[in-house]
Amino acid sequence: MKSLINHKYPSVSDLRKRAMLKIPKFAFEYLDGGCNDDVNIKKNTNRIRDIELKPNYLVDYKPPKLKTKLFGHEYDSPFGIAPIGLQCLMWPNSPQILAKAAFKYNIPFILSTVSTASIETIAQITEGNAWFQLYHPADEKVTKNILKRVEEAGLPVLVILADVPSFGYRPRDIRNGLSMPPKMTLSNIVNALKRPHWSLKTLLNGQPNFETLKPYMPKNLSLNQLAKFMDSTFDGRLNEEKIKRIRDLWKGKLVIKGTESLYDIKKAVDLGLDGVIISNHGGRQVDAGQATIDSLKTIYPVYKDKITIMMDSGIRGGADIARVMSCGANFTFLGRTFMYGVSALGIKGGNHTIEMLNKQLTQVMDQLSCAEIDDLKKMLVL
Repeated sequence: MKSLINHKYPSVSDLRKRAMLKIPKFAFEYLDGGCNDDVNIKKNTNRIRDIELKPNYLVDYKPPKLKTKLFGHEYDSPFGIAPIGLQCLMWPNSPQILAKAAFKYNIPFILSTVSTASIETIAQITEGNAWFQLYHPADEKVTKNILKRVEEAGLPVLVILADVPSFGYRPRDIRNGLSMPPKMTLSNIVNALKRPHWSLKTLLNGQPNFETLKPYMPKNLSLNQLAKFMDSTFDGRLNEEKIKRIRDLWKGKLVIKGTESLYDIKKAVDLGLDGVIISNHGGRQVDAGQATIDSLKTIYPVYKDKITIMMDSGIRGGADIARVMSCGANFTFLGRTFMYGVSALGIKGGNHTIEMLNKQLTQVMDQLSCAEIDDLKKMLVL
């Protein structure tokens, strides 16, 4: 297969810089920012990069294989595309672009409830191989209907979100009028005009909408009415009873995302969940929290044989994936990295980012003499 890497942008840092020049300031700051003072968003990546791996050169070595089995499906790489809300704010048709790339390269794509593509659209693109992340609706009827749609679409994995009992305090988004929902202030209009390519693409594709939620929304909502609708529709705080009801309703694999404590992982195991994604929402919820890699190091030794352990937040490249896998993660997810790719390169961004990550990870494994992903655990410098 011909390589689809754009050699002008061989790193995530290059994609980020390009994205900053391609999309309006308010969209880039929504993508790039954390909460409060951005302490945790920086700490997530910095703590991952504190991890050291030691190679063994004089061994009987075979070329590395990236294939990884997860929930009975063999994926071609040990990473997937994390769920992100308002994706079309960054670049039109982002969910469709990324879902198509994920299907092509056989990695999981997770669709967020508040993304800008519908369950049915993503299911069609991925032939039913995507995952769905549920923001917990306050109305039980809405929950049941969404789960019915996910089941009818054939999606195998449901992800429930634990870390949004409230929306994070995000100063940039507040200044830009993007807290919820987005609105075009004069400043935002000026910034959009400075990015004519983005503006033209957005104009041609139409204003972003919460496509999955459209059946439950009154028609012709104003921005203020939409804000009230969102506030009244979601009840972000999970508890045991809510999880039990979802477990009873959902017969596929059930994963909880956003848990970082041993207490929460024990609850997840006791409630019969199949997996956990250790995450702090990419540093967008709790600035005073722990880096996700430190949570992984605590959780993995205790629960490695009891539940599938995955991680996102702070992972920016193939070397980071190797570091996280060496600490025990069964799988990893990246969010901002893929959105930098699409924002920078449009319809080519998904393919480019996946191939870049595969190449980076393969090089690390080659250098360490790791033939299998699981061998990375043996290379960890303790």
